[in-house]
Amino acid sequence: MEVLEATVTVDDLDAFVARLGEIGDEHGVAVQALDARYVIDREHLQRAVELADRAFERGENIADERSVEVLLYAAATRQISRALELGVETGGCPAVIVVHDSGASDGVDSQGDETAAIEAVRALSAVQTEATLGNYDERRVREWFEITDPELATGADLSALVRERVALLVVEK
Repeated sequence: MEVLEATVTVDDLDAFVARLGEIGDEHGVAVQALDARYVIDREHLQRAVELADRAFERGENIADERSVEVLLYAAATRQISRALELGVETGGCPAVIVVHDSGASDGVDSQGDETAAIEAVRALSAVQTEATLGNYDERRVREWFEITDPELATGADLSALVRERVALLVVEK
């Protein structure tokens, strides 16, 4: 898994998302852009990628596309329409873009090129590379993942609680 931190500025969100999909197809990887204000840390993304891969390996995936499955796990929801709210938005948006080669493309062995895909994404005019990971909005994160004051009072940190919500998606079937 590679992560590109950036500010994404788009007028046509559908065209931008389609271009990310094309880059993924060209390089044999999954590419997903998320609003960085909802991403707590790299471990949050890593866990989502691991669980998405496991779902595909077991034939338990919710989405047909691996990039969407990563989004579902990162958002900790089985509803694609709801998960899309964690994607980037029209206008300027702090983003983290995940590029992941699972080693398989929906059951067919492949050898994707994460580095080339990251470079292709970085070259898009809508993408301005800058640090965004870790600059999450605590209020947004707590509301999205329904993290309460009593949970935080137990001494668990926000990162651990978010990763727990991501992992719980597997058992919410």
